[in-house]
Amino acid sequence: MSKLKIIILFLTLFSFLQLSAEDYKASMFGIKSNGTTLNTTSIQKAIDYIHDKGGGRLMFHVGRYLTGTIKLKSNVTLRLEEGAILVGSTNIYDYNLNTPYCSLILAEKQDNISITGKGVIDGQGREVANNMIDQIHNGVIKDDLRNDRPANPRPHGIYFRECKNVEVSGINIKNTADWVQVYDQCENLKIDRITVDSKAFWNNDGLDIVDCKDVKVTNSFIDATDDAICFKSHDATKICENVEVRNCVARSSASGIKFGTVTSGGYKNFKIINNKVYDTYRSAITIATPDGGTIDNILVDSLYAYNTGNAIYLRIGARWNKGRTGTMNNITIQNVYAEVPNTKPDAGYEYEGPVEDLPRNISPASIVGLPGQDITNVTLRNIQIVYPGGSNPNYAWRGIKPSDLDSIPEMPAAYPEFSQFKELPAWGFYVRHAKNIKFENVTLTAKGKEYRPAIVLDDVKGATFSGMKYNEPGGGKKQLHIYKSTGIVQNRK
Repeated sequence: MSKLKIIILFLTLFSFLQLSAEDYKASMFGIKSNGTTLNTTSIQKAIDYIHDKGGGRLMFHVGRYLTGTIKLKSNVTLRLEEGAILVGSTNIYDYNLNTPYCSLILAEKQDNISITGKGVIDGQGREVANNMIDQIHNGVIKDDLRNDRPANPRPHGIYFRECKNVEVSGINIKNTADWVQVYDQCENLKIDRITVDSKAFWNNDGLDIVDCKDVKVTNSFIDATDDAICFKSHDATKICENVEVRNCVARSSASGIKFGTVTSGGYKNFKIINNKVYDTYRSAITIATPDGGTIDNILVDSLYAYNTGNAIYLRIGARWNKGRTGTMNNITIQNVYAEVPNTKPDAGYEYEGPVEDLPRNISPASIVGLPGQDITNVTLRNIQIVYPGGSNPNYAWRGIKPSDLDSIPEMPAAYPEFSQFKELPAWGFYVRHAKNIKFENVTLTAKGKEYRPAIVLDDVKGATFSGMKYNEPGGGKKQLHIYKSTGIVQNRK
């Protein structure tokens, strides 16, 4: 064998050994897979060891690995192979309760961290929450139990705060006691091919992206008893920006894809492309700024919503804005198909969305700003929304006379929700306090006869309508009602 071949063979072997050395079996650290041994200390030791060695993967193979809070560190990957289940302890005191980021897996200010594989993270959230409630009833933990839910922090599944270069891929996450996963002020975040099935307790947001930058969420399925995919902005000095959500499916007993509720800083440069929402109690897409934040340059393209309580809700409010003025500008929503039922879309969830804001008939999609705070530059293109129709004026009534329209409350401090105004005067779209709104090729269908017109404009400065279609049994009535509005152009073809 030549000297050159020997060198190449040595280098190849050395590279292989280097690669192999980056993988560490959980059993190497005495981590047990029997589902009963509490592994918190040994898993943390493994993470610390791998971090100190410069990084690598902690490998979990088939088995159940019981643990409390563990802290992921820079350059470490948790690799959950198929059949591996990381199981959250049901003892509430096995978690970092006295911190703002209570979680099963926690990372703060770490870089190059990952959770990958085909394994499962099971938070056992119902048992954890009920055990916390038991401790509250025993007087050990002080808590007001608002709406029969602990106000104290309950464990999330994942909470990453101020981390860079984060990947979460392939895994299944289920049954947490609070929001399933939170990525807070992280940069360069990639979430791909994950499955979330979390209907264990209240407030089970499937995915929360908070004030993050450069985010991609792709090819994932999220089923949660609260907002499925949710963007938040908790810090008035931060902003959530450069975010793409593509090829995901969401089911929720709240909203499918939601901006808010907390919106202190805001959102900028979002692409929400080719997603599906179904069996969802509230809106398929909600974009809201009730807390003084700025929203700019949002694209929603190819959204398909079936059996959802509302299709589209855009809202400026003034709840916790502390003197700051919220803005919403440059929103494009296009290529949308939505079906709104006459029944409760999330019926059958163990934790259904609450029956609220009644009496009212089925609410329209809405774009609602505040006096002097218009929602501006919104384009609605290639939209089809199918409503049940058949609204009963004897059950709930809102006419289109000036006195009827003026009686609709502004509700600036209310929780932003499509049903908050109760009965609205339109069955398809209600637009109030808005500027430069475009409707292009929008088809609104009511299966049953409606007492209301399809669209009502109130205090709108500039709106164009082209390629509009209204399908309602009987037909013949005027479907666009204009009130206190200027610059309204209807291009009839």
